[in-house]
Amino acid sequence: MPEHGTWVYAVVNGADGADGVDPNLLAGMTGVAGEPPRTTSANGLTAVVGTVPLATFGEDALRRNLEDIDWLARVAQAHDAVVATVARAVPAVPFRMATVYFDDSGVGSLLDGRGDGFRATLARVAGRAEWGVKALLDVSGLSGAEPAAAGGQRGSGAGAAYLRRRREHHLVREQIDQLAVDHADAIHAALTALAVDACLHRPQSPALAQQKLPMILNAAYLVEDDAAGDFAHAVGRLAEQRTGVELELTGPWPAYSFASIGLEP
Repeated sequence: MPEHGTWVYAVVNGADGADGVDPNLLAGMTGVAGEPPRTTSANGLTAVVGTVPLATFGEDALRRNLEDIDWLARVAQAHDAVVATVARAVPAVPFRMATVYFDDSGVGSLLDGRGDGFRATLARVAGRAEWGVKALLDVSGLSGAEPAAAGGQRGSGAGAAYLRRRREHHLVREQIDQLAVDHADAIHAALTALAVDACLHRPQSPALAQQKLPMILNAAYLVEDDAAGDFAHAVGRLAEQRTGVELELTGPWPAYSFASIGLEP
């Protein structure tokens, strides 16, 4: 059993035997294990990798360590820093953290077997970046969510009053849910029209997102670099138009959400 493995950060274009990344770009950087990131090439492609101890980053060790929030945050920050540095310099297929091979030959086999997919994805993300948009729902600011008037003859007494309150609460909840869907659909449609591609992610819980308001949209958009200003302006305009909805724009990021395009078996 080897003591070290090869952690993959990203794949870029590069000729066989020649790195597709300027060596000066990675100089002074440290990876997830404190190692200097390096490169390995095959099939006209170059992978940015790091040598990591399998005692910490092997399959069983990773399973344990990923449950340690502090450890996970440190490793994620180091991984993202390397990926972002590479992606700012050249088109890159970013790898999500925890892709580890026993050695460089395993990475070479990946580049050999998925070469066409990597090249297709690299062409797709060239000159583009990922932008994230989250929409948060402020129920107190939503219009159109007033309780519907109960029709028919109202009963009397505490029991009837309780049932009326329950019915009205249910109607209001339905109205709010529908308004939230309408807002999210309209925002996503407007931003998708300005992007090369779009991807919907599962909305995060308020606790996980560290927000007090519920999230109704969590989306990523692949945007041309020269259209980034217009995209950001559109997000700001939608935020002004959509009463009761707060929008958060993040980016630019490496195209994590679109990295699998062309790589399916």
